[in-house]
Amino acid sequence: MPDKLNEQEVAMLRGELEMLMAERSSLLKVVGAASVLMANTDGRDLPAEAADAAEMLSRLVNALPEESLREALEVCMQGLDLMICSF
Repeated sequence: MPDKLNEQEVAMLRGELEMLMAERSSLLKVVGAASVLMANTDGRDLPAEAADAAEMLSRLVNALPEESLREALEVCMQGLDLMICSF
């Protein structure tokens, strides 16, 4: 019985880990795209409401660990390469 319970726990944890990894992948894509957008946007051209949101987004992206941001940009650039190559 303990082995059966342990197998169920392992299966449950494996499923949770796979779900978290998928969410992380999606978040990396979002952060990468947001970073590229911010780098290519001139804040002086934005309406005040959008400028406030852009400033908040900029602070949040800049607060990320450098390694996470680098990985997010790599994921985003790979996605852009795939989009460009498919046309």
